[in-house]
Amino acid sequence: MRDNGRVTSATRQPETQAAATRPRLIATDLDGTLLRDDKSVSPRTVAALAAAEEAGIEVFFVTGRPARWMDVVSDHVHGHGLAICGNGAAVVDLHGGPGAHRFVKVRELPRRNALDTVRLLREAAPGTVYAVEQTFGFNQEPAYPKLHMEIPDTLAPAEDLLAPDSPTAGEPVLKILAHHPELDPDAFLTLARLAVGDRANVTRSSPSALLEISGPEVSKASTLALCCAERGISHEEVVAFGDMPNDVEMLTWAGRSYAMGNAHPDVVAAASGRTVANNDDGVAVVIERLLNERP
Repeated sequence: MRDNGRVTSATRQPETQAAATRPRLIATDLDGTLLRDDKSVSPRTVAALAAAEEAGIEVFFVTGRPARWMDVVSDHVHGHGLAICGNGAAVVDLHGGPGAHRFVKVRELPRRNALDTVRLLREAAPGTVYAVEQTFGFNQEPAYPKLHMEIPDTLAPAEDLLAPDSPTAGEPVLKILAHHPELDPDAFLTLARLAVGDRANVTRSSPSALLEISGPEVSKASTLALCCAERGISHEEVVAFGDMPNDVEMLTWAGRSYAMGNAHPDVVAAASGRTVANNDDGVAVVIERLLNERP
């Protein structure tokens, strides 16, 4: 790997035509990528995002976070104001500010698929516990750990939460969360993908054995591709950033992609380049370089 200032060159292949294409859209993950470990957006990164928008490059936040957790970047939304949340399960307009967002597009996980997934994963990994993320609600099983500072709306078995006659049956399911108290996170991911098959898309972004399960073919990449198609933007004109397995498809799809210095090995393998860690403003480092390259 050749050193190129503070940003290393591609580890998978040399940058060729895609690198020469003028970027029209920047797609960045949040946690572990744009955000520092204290969940702040550094002044340098704020300035880089604003400079990109000023130069006519759209910026999309593409995250596993639900819409209600987007207040961390709501002050930094420019132009279109859209963000891709829930690993591609929703496109959200953040212009209304915290608590006033609007769902522009929802790609739900069908309840039949979700129920099949819960059953198959219980069989493959006994001890798995679940939470259910919906457009406006969050429900969980009693044994699901308090991984986040969040009070669930309902406590019940996943089968009841996902039942066709449940009180929340009219609200789309964006994803289910599956936690195992003992398994290695990567081993759990591999096992779940084999068990679930094409019934759902399974990924992870947490350092713990916590899986995020979305509808079939729903991912950051597929929803980003839809948003780009609506704007007449090709994948060669997209620059993407990420750090965890839920970013792999997006990094593979984008014309240019960067794994953070703190990235998971699968992300490093998927990306066409690397930058420094999130705490060292790795996204800003690349944006500054891209803007300097523009004629």
